[in-house]
Amino acid sequence: MKLMKLLSFLWLAGLLMAALPATQSRAQDADKIVRAMSDYLASVKTISLTYDTDIEVITPAIQKLQFASSGQVLLSRPNKLRATRVGGYANVELVFDGNTLSMFGKNIDALAQVPAEGSVDQLVHRLRDEFSIALPGASFLLSASYDELMTGVLDVQHIGRGVIDGVECEHLAFRNEDTDWQLWVEVGAKPIPRKYVITSKDVAAAPQYTLRIKEFHADVEHGADAFAFKAPASAKKVEITALSSLDEVPYGIVSGEKK
Repeated sequence: MKLMKLLSFLWLAGLLMAALPATQSRAQDADKIVRAMSDYLASVKTISLTYDTDIEVITPAIQKLQFASSGQVLLSRPNKLRATRVGGYANVELVFDGNTLSMFGKNIDALAQVPAEGSVDQLVHRLRDEFSIALPGASFLLSASYDELMTGVLDVQHIGRGVIDGVECEHLAFRNEDTDWQLWVEVGAKPIPRKYVITSKDVAAAPQYTLRIKEFHADVEHGADAFAFKAPASAKKVEITALSSLDEVPYGIVSGEKK
């Protein structure tokens, strides 16, 4: 009996040791892919893209609801950004010209403007930290998206390959303390992020947020007025905090409790 237990232990240990190099290799592959994606995105001066998002909400009755929206982004490094998002409950346009941030809620005809000198990187962090406003796929707009994405990562895997909207992609999976997230990066010389899924592990029923980047164009030409903003005369001026709730999720929907 002792001999059988010993043999079983040695067999299991052998399997684990054999799997270790493969696991390390997959993690290294995934890390390289994310670095290559980050370097490529940072090297592109002007980016134009369209996107779709889905966000899931768990109600107190443990019913999972999904809300969808679409939008466009025009980025010119280092300090210009125009982004739109249209959903069933909001229609928002954000324009940053390097000096002023303008945020217009078209569906409520309300405009907020704040001084915002600096780079797109500084704007993204300020929106998130000061105003609790998250731009879809904001991590990919940063000049060092690798650092932003990999902060707090506990586990990395290169799952294999998949196809997103007809484009062959590397499929990567990551684990943080509170979230699991997946990333599909286009195969080839232009490692574009095509799909990004975040799963919340600290909320019952594990709701997900999904971003799909559709059309992507690098180093596009744009007119001098691409980042100029002129609000309709009817727009009422509000504080930016009054627009922070313009999200894909309609007002009154209460999310589920944390585990």
